[in-house]
Amino acid sequence: MRGETPRKRAVALRYDPELDPAPRVVAKGRGVIAEKILEVAKENDIPIHEDPDLVEILAAIDLGRLIPAEMYSAVAEILAFLYRVNDKAKRRAA
Repeated sequence: MRGETPRKRAVALRYDPELDPAPRVVAKGRGVIAEKILEVAKENDIPIHEDPDLVEILAAIDLGRLIPAEMYSAVAEILAFLYRVNDKAKRRAA
């Protein structure tokens, strides 16, 4: 509807190269569910990457499914972000 503020969306990915060949969508939602996803991430020190366009694309993937190959370049952006965050955390801890 016109004039409405868009509801917040969130998508959570899991990537364990020992389990899956690509990241997997493990949670997604909008509004209250999106807020809960973000809350759980923060409580567990899981890095959050904000990109509304990427969230729109990832939200189209069914829950539990692997990211399709045609989306690898977009998801690579997230992985690069996570590697930078993890590297900074390791340096602070040292």
